[in-house]
Amino acid sequence: MASRLGSLPPQLASSSLRHHRHHLLHPQCSGQASLSWRRAVAPAQLELISVSASTGRCLAPLLVKCNAQTAVATSLSQGTPVRPTSILVVGATGTLGRQVVRRALDEGYDVRCLVRPRPAPADFLRDWGATVVNGDLSKPETIPATLVGVHTVIDCATGRPEEPIRTVDWEGKVALIQCAKAMGIQKYVFYSIHNCDKHPEVPLMEIKHCTEKFLQDSGLKYLIIRLCGFMQGLIGQYAVPILEEKSVWGTDAPTRIAYMDTQDIARLTFIAMRNEKINKELLTFSGPRAWTTQEVVTLCERLAGQDANVTTVPVSILKFTRQLTRLFQWTNDVADRLAFSEVLSSDMVFSVPMAETYNLLGVDQKDIVTLERYLQDYFTNILKKLKDLKAQSKQTDIFL
Repeated sequence: MASRLGSLPPQLASSSLRHHRHHLLHPQCSGQASLSWRRAVAPAQLELISVSASTGRCLAPLLVKCNAQTAVATSLSQGTPVRPTSILVVGATGTLGRQVVRRALDEGYDVRCLVRPRPAPADFLRDWGATVVNGDLSKPETIPATLVGVHTVIDCATGRPEEPIRTVDWEGKVALIQCAKAMGIQKYVFYSIHNCDKHPEVPLMEIKHCTEKFLQDSGLKYLIIRLCGFMQGLIGQYAVPILEEKSVWGTDAPTRIAYMDTQDIARLTFIAMRNEKINKELLTFSGPRAWTTQEVVTLCERLAGQDANVTTVPVSILKFTRQLTRLFQWTNDVADRLAFSEVLSSDMVFSVPMAETYNLLGVDQKDIVTLERYLQDYFTNILKKLKDLKAQSKQTDIFL
């Protein structure tokens, strides 16, 4: 229960980081590198190894160290007690992160949010009552100061679409876990992807699985939560295009996904965090029912009261496009994301039975929001607003 500043390594190994980034960002050097993990000799340092699955090249050990310099200047002395209610949310501006922040504040936690420096500050987090600190997982030297006085880290972060997947989701997470371990963080909550261990050919899923293993081997107390899909993501993908009479894009694959409301994910997360029986556990959160794309579109059509303009993209086109973008170094990140889309467009089912998890958490399944209820609430509210706006427009026309 202490912030152990004295245990941090003296400085960031910047040359090693540059070497690490070189291998991750230049595939011609490492081939299609898979990722592995192992503990280093020093307890506060972990060693990364980039392993080529096909060529066996570039197997040099890659070392990333935490930088204590920004943390040592703080007024906290070694061994200062940390309140269990003090948490740091990483990725607080995202779809899931903001719900985690709101839930934490509602339950009385002292919430600190790690946010990248940005032109438009995350003022809404401050308005809610959270403390915002600037940091960037792609710049490990900015991390330690954000962890001072923190008991639990909740990691909701993921890289932006325009940046390489490995920059934040692998390099950044490794640096964050190392710093958390070195500074005596009491618990680390990490959100992952369901079935990530079954798809080493997909960079994002391979990184999630390797991060899980890296965290498990770090010596930290942890909670790993694998997720299937967010209901919130369906609004922009299906609901809004249908209302605006625009094209809805989908595939011809029978993929089934058990979407879950991010508010429920946040609520279950804090229940699990407070459960003393849950330590160093991997849980999977899944919605009440798994849905195909066509079933979701049909539901949206019924609730919106209008037909959708559906454009179907064959899975074979996704596969061909991914292979084509792999030919060029500057399109590798596009290929990585297409690989994930390809998995989501397969015949897999992203769902798990939840009865055992509900029993463990003491949660009634009836309290979990269904997709029907979630979309019903959305369309009811949005259609009412559209109706009110139309009525106001007509009233204005009369006065004019």
